[in-house]
Amino acid sequence: MRYGVVVLALMALTQAAPQGGQQAPATEGQFANLGSRQLWYRDTGGAGVPVVLLHARTGSNLAWERQLPAFVARGYRVITYDRLGSGRSRLAADAAAGTAADDLDALATQLGLARFHLVGTAAGGIVALDYAMSYPQRVRGLVIANSIGGVQDDDYLALGRRLRPSPQFDQLPPEFREVGPSYRAGDPAGTARWIEIEHASRPQVPGTPAQPNKNRMTFALLESLRPPTLLITGGADLYAPPPVMRMFAARIRGAETVVFPEAGHSSYWEEAEAFNRDVLAFLAKH
Repeated sequence: MRYGVVVLALMALTQAAPQGGQQAPATEGQFANLGSRQLWYRDTGGAGVPVVLLHARTGSNLAWERQLPAFVARGYRVITYDRLGSGRSRLAADAAAGTAADDLDALATQLGLARFHLVGTAAGGIVALDYAMSYPQRVRGLVIANSIGGVQDDDYLALGRRLRPSPQFDQLPPEFREVGPSYRAGDPAGTARWIEIEHASRPQVPGTPAQPNKNRMTFALLESLRPPTLLITGGADLYAPPPVMRMFAARIRGAETVVFPEAGHSSYWEEAEAFNRDVLAFLAKH
């Protein structure tokens, strides 16, 4: 389903939408001017509870095409955007990179999002955790999918080096690292579309500096996380397999967990129907 059809679906569902605030106009894509940075975003609009989706490092706002129809059909106002270093978003020459958490907060303020659900996958999950630690009062519910979380504990970093030995791992094609073998074997067309989005998501203005986290993430710090949290991973995830997810679940108070047994690092794509079902059920509770 194309984005314009999603917008039409939202217009037909506004009366049943979970109420999040005043009616917001829909946009199929435009820049939010935030001082030294311009973030390219899409907003389905409406008066539903807002949900912000944060893409992986290999993605952009384009990656969520399998989520938008389902979330809009349930009445949510959905915002996706390209983080700096992906897609169309851009940073002024010689400007400081800042943090992705602060970028998100500036965008949320400009769009009038007082409180919202936050869903992040992979590197987007790192940003989501950092944001929830920095601005917990704005987060209704938090979903972290297939993410290493950005934790800096020495033993955890050593675990990551064992799972993903460098430089060999980084030299593998993105689709091998981030799409599970069951999906690649069973859905070549879907894999080709994932690759197409990954290529299109590469920055149009290369050279954007990496953004540090606002917080130095540790497992001890995660014990203070307050928003309701859902953790998701795939049994074939090369970055964050189920034992890694359980390490986070043990430190995040009341965290719920979901494992898709055959999925790799992109469960939002590989298991889109089940992903949408479980995420929407979680959001409905909060």
